[in-house]
Amino acid sequence: MARPRVPLLSRERIRDAALALIDQHGLVAFSMRRLAQELGVQAASIYSHYATKDEVLDAVANRLVAEVDTRGFDQGWRQGLLVWARSYRDALVLHPNAVPLIASGTQRRDEFLAMANAVHGGLVAAGWPPRRATEISGAMKYLVIGAASTPFASGFADDVQVYLDRYPHLTQAHRLRADAARIDQESFELGLQSLIRGLEVSARDHDEVVTDPGTNFPM
Repeated sequence: MARPRVPLLSRERIRDAALALIDQHGLVAFSMRRLAQELGVQAASIYSHYATKDEVLDAVANRLVAEVDTRGFDQGWRQGLLVWARSYRDALVLHPNAVPLIASGTQRRDEFLAMANAVHGGLVAAGWPPRRATEISGAMKYLVIGAASTPFASGFADDVQVYLDRYPHLTQAHRLRADAARIDQESFELGLQSLIRGLEVSARDHDEVVTDPGTNFPM
């Protein structure tokens, strides 16, 4: 029997094509009809794998979150947060058009729920009260989503005339765009390290017994 001209569809192929479309055209422009055109099939063929557009988008979200590393909590809450946040941002900066999809939250997305479970469990196991662990998770997500969706340095015009005369404190701002990747990375690291140091102070001020493996005293 001759092979079909169009490769057989799979959930993975549909999901990956959807992510590629979102990367290229943005989330607002995404549609099942456009996805079918990209795959060279009729839309009905997609619906035999995903019942709705939302299911496709959930699969895309799960695909991105599956790349996030939560294993650092085995080495303590600090390392857990560092590894989680860095890998979370790394996964999203490659797909900025998909960040709003990730920002919409866990909902019923399996990979999202697994990530949230691992982070919350890691923090509680380290001694953080459940309510504070929830707040820490939220604060870290705000930092990551903000860093991935709103790059700072590249938002400045590279024309020095924009800033001269009217904005005397921004006369070097035209140089930021050329070094945007480094500035954005270091700015994220500054926020991340500052948040963790703030949590250390918070733990002491609130008499919360929070420990890391390898230490003999509360943090």
